[in-house]
Amino acid sequence: MSRGAAPGVLAAYLYGVSDPTTRLGAGEFWRATITPAGPGTLHLDWRAGALQARTWGPGGEWLHERVDALTGALDPGHRFRDAHPAIMAAQRDHDVRFGSSGTLYHELLPTVIGQRITASEALRQWRQLARALGDLAPGPLPDLRLPPDPQRLADSPTWWFHSLGIEAKRAVTLREIARHCERLHEWAALPTQEVAAKLALLPGVGPWTVGNVLAVALGDPDAVAVGDFHLKNTVVHALSGRPRGTDEEMLELLSPYVPQRGRAVRLLLRAGHSAPKFGPRRRVLPTRGM
Repeated sequence: MSRGAAPGVLAAYLYGVSDPTTRLGAGEFWRATITPAGPGTLHLDWRAGALQARTWGPGGEWLHERVDALTGALDPGHRFRDAHPAIMAAQRDHDVRFGSSGTLYHELLPTVIGQRITASEALRQWRQLARALGDLAPGPLPDLRLPPDPQRLADSPTWWFHSLGIEAKRAVTLREIARHCERLHEWAALPTQEVAAKLALLPGVGPWTVGNVLAVALGDPDAVAVGDFHLKNTVVHALSGRPRGTDEEMLELLSPYVPQRGRAVRLLLRAGHSAPKFGPRRRVLPTRGM
């Protein structure tokens, strides 16, 4: 295979350095997931230059067929013209490409877990959930795991999640996503706006979750995570100089860049933009033991 692999694209599929389902190292990428054809594992290796792909499991062929989409090779890219100086400067140093995993179920679970809690706590909860309810992945790695089995996740009572620090509201959402696993496979083939509308019907899935998932699962370069605790401040500060902003202000500043708003945001983040920090850091207590 002659296609290349961009680690910056593949990093979007990694939920923490200890993600039980995904690994990204020097010239290698592993991912175990649940496809429409069943569980599968993908290994990408570009240490010798040209990209080599191997797969295992019933979903292996499906994963192999999606290598170009996954690695961002199908994204034509976009060059902004007459954009804000911060975007133009970032564009000179960074080339942002969007990959598409096609696995809505896989991307939804850790994203929902990350709602309204700190990143470190969310990554811990995702690791524990995948290890508790995910089967061992097909292939040679002995400790790579699939995402939580949909049936076992759907059948888990809300109290079971409390030991992980996941309260009832997110537990209900995770179980509902598991119940819709087969439909999620079908939805992934629909136009982006239709997928967004369908996802928004799931209880506990709001604009922040939809924006994050569409960018990773479908490679939507216009997707923006509305409702993010930090993102609105970062974008508003980068494009207006104000230290704080609202989601509405963020969307107004990004409006000239439709349908590439998500690409503009990624450029700003890649360039290291962030809002000034004031006061104590936000603390979110886990529900474990409560």
